[in-house]
Amino acid sequence: MKRQLAIGGAMVGAAGAALGWTIARKLTAPVGPRRFNLTLRGVEINGDRQLLLLDRTGDTEAPGTYNLWFERGGWAQLGNEVEDRGQNLVARIVVRVSPGFTPRASDRASWSGIYFATPEDAGLVARDITIRTPVGSAPAWRVDGHTSTWAIHLHGLGSPRTGTLRGVQVATQLGLTSLVVSYRNDGEGPTVGAGRSTLGAAETEDVEAAIGYAVRRGAERIVLFGWSMGAAIALQLATRSDYGPQIVGLVLDSPVLNWIEVIKANCNRARLPSSLGLLAVPWLTNAQLSRLTGVACQIPFRESDWIARADELSVPTLILHGADDDSVPINTSSALAGKRPDLVQLESFNAGHTLAWNSDTERWRATVSAWLSGHLAV
Repeated sequence: MKRQLAIGGAMVGAAGAALGWTIARKLTAPVGPRRFNLTLRGVEINGDRQLLLLDRTGDTEAPGTYNLWFERGGWAQLGNEVEDRGQNLVARIVVRVSPGFTPRASDRASWSGIYFATPEDAGLVARDITIRTPVGSAPAWRVDGHTSTWAIHLHGLGSPRTGTLRGVQVATQLGLTSLVVSYRNDGEGPTVGAGRSTLGAAETEDVEAAIGYAVRRGAERIVLFGWSMGAAIALQLATRSDYGPQIVGLVLDSPVLNWIEVIKANCNRARLPSSLGLLAVPWLTNAQLSRLTGVACQIPFRESDWIARADELSVPTLILHGADDDSVPINTSSALAGKRPDLVQLESFNAGHTLAWNSDTERWRATVSAWLSGHLAV
């Protein structure tokens, strides 16, 4: 009996280790292709209005401005209006399509909050530059302003830098010069090792190089705009960078403030017990196990717990977070704002992950603009 129990325990332990390895691998996986999991059910032309018919889902019936990216190329920006077409379909009005593209029924598409394909699509005049990072050259966009305050825009895990253009618009309107950066293993920056993310641990070095670029070219003050994992990078830089004195503000959208809580939330999202997420932690935080996972370095999760580290914060911070975020739950942002009301302002939106801008564009822009103007006198 004891031998049977020992064998059973070993099998359970092995299964748990295998599951933890799998979760860790999925979380840090190299950037993959976009998934086109929607089918365009029809196209309606009503005078000068074009509407696209889509299956009713939580995404497609959500008010706000979004983008459809099509498998055969092209995109369609969608307006705020949602019209019913029976129990199973909704119609979304088209605001703009990419040049030369015509949506067709049966097209495969991907729903996204990434609204702009290029800086030009966002009405921005940008030039391509290169940031020299410790691991190679990283492409970036530079949008020039007229003040000595610069904004550096940091995208999240698995998201392209185009997603941050939503925030660049506000910075540009206030006269800030913006850098829209890439970093290692994000699909645009240098590829290191197996191409896996270190969840901000190593990527922080590449963004610090971008800050150095800005300072050498006249930046006296730096505002970091961080989206999701980009927020985790921004917080590390604000507390440990050599350029810390120049960092005077953080604008964080759907910020990762505790990686363990994020892993647990995404297990729930996948309809798994949240506790299973803890199985992945040793595979990412232990030096030997992280190598077996394919990650270039161990990931110090304790350093990413900003609820525990709240007393270390010294930079004014604006957080914009969706109450319906099931990937990075808003409760961590609420906890941080509760612990540091002197520094942290939290604005909640009826939105999912990194979709606050999309759910209420005017409020998002007005909130960020007013906060920056009030705290930085720009």
